[in-house]
Amino acid sequence: MLLEFETENYKSFKDRVKFSMIPAPKQKGLDYSILHKKIDKKEYKALSSAVVYGPNAAGKTNIIGAIQTFKSVILRGNIRNVPPTGSPNAADYALELIPNNTLKEKKNVFFSIKFIQEELLINYSVLLDLGFFLEKDYNRTVVEEKLEIDDKLFFERNNNELKFENLKSFEEFIIPEFKKGYRTLLTILQTSLKNDDLFLMNGFRTIVSSNLAEFIADYFSNNLKTIYRADTVYTAPVFDSKSVIDEYLNEAASRFGINSNKLVYVKNKNAENPPILCSVMPNKVPIPSEFFESYGTVRFVNLFPLVVNALRTGETLIIDEFDSSIHPMAIMDIINIFHNDDINKKHAQLIFNTHNPLYLNNNLFRRDEIKFIDRNDESKCSRHYSLSDFGTKGTNARKGKDYMNNYFMDEYGAIRDIDFTDLFQKIVKEK
Repeated sequence: MLLEFETENYKSFKDRVKFSMIPAPKQKGLDYSILHKKIDKKEYKALSSAVVYGPNAAGKTNIIGAIQTFKSVILRGNIRNVPPTGSPNAADYALELIPNNTLKEKKNVFFSIKFIQEELLINYSVLLDLGFFLEKDYNRTVVEEKLEIDDKLFFERNNNELKFENLKSFEEFIIPEFKKGYRTLLTILQTSLKNDDLFLMNGFRTIVSSNLAEFIADYFSNNLKTIYRADTVYTAPVFDSKSVIDEYLNEAASRFGINSNKLVYVKNKNAENPPILCSVMPNKVPIPSEFFESYGTVRFVNLFPLVVNALRTGETLIIDEFDSSIHPMAIMDIINIFHNDDINKKHAQLIFNTHNPLYLNNNLFRRDEIKFIDRNDESKCSRHYSLSDFGTKGTNARKGKDYMNNYFMDEYGAIRDIDFTDLFQKIVKEK
């Protein structure tokens, strides 16, 4: 269950930005969309959904990209470049693309995440010196690194100086040999730590607490699902038989509006490539669905398993352009499912960006679930805020107001007037 994510100096976000899934204080309405979790008699709350608005090139995708890049860095355990992975987000493997390209003076990159997994509250942050934008051969350094469990500091790193706190509070996680040889092993950890390695996924993992490091890595691998450019997603199943028909998928596709043709995944002739989604014709001949079905239908079929897995396992599903080419009625229904306590029993969360104003509806989203990303025309830098930041007294953001109309009236910002008239006049007059 994601509570907060922060970043600074990530692409268009030159200044620090906090993306919060913690309900805003004194926010009323749609309380059924609030997730609750108790840890040591203390109750934590989180939003089950969030929608992000903003004009083109404002930085909506960058906030998702920042989460995905942080995830990639953690899972590989260092801030070195790796060969291209095929990810649409090149910053995952080429970290010189991260720093803001307008900076004249060097500035560190910051990432921080706070989440609840099972019965633990995890807060992990890093401060990275990555040099300037496009400085590929820069000697990168992990400047600071910090891990807190249940609001108690476990370790803190300043350059290669390590400090442990509250070891007695974490005895259940610590490898016994580390506690016995603490002073000697601490010296070894500090002298062997590389500047561009994350301590969490290296020395901490092997000497201090393998269980806790694996626990955190598992969260990023299996519970924080980031989809950068949803149009590239293809969720073909892995199977050994010649074909497979997912009855739930067919039933969902039928309700979405597909023809009565069955959907089937057929093994690709090239075994290295994923199976091919096919539509079965009345003569029982399968043809690739992309030749027969609409683009929106194929997109829905590929996104449906992601939603199912999120609800079944309690994932935080973060999707770039989730609703592109999909009818808003289908998206609204999925949003309401994440708000349904009888279905969303595992505390799954749905976060996506969009240009569709139909979701600016106070019967669908709380004010603190509606987020905005705007970009300053002069500085070219992005900022983030929520509708709940406007307050309620004497504003057009209070419940009962027409959010969509007010958004188009530029009451909330994160919108841009666009007029191509004079440009096209010049073009058509050209000989």
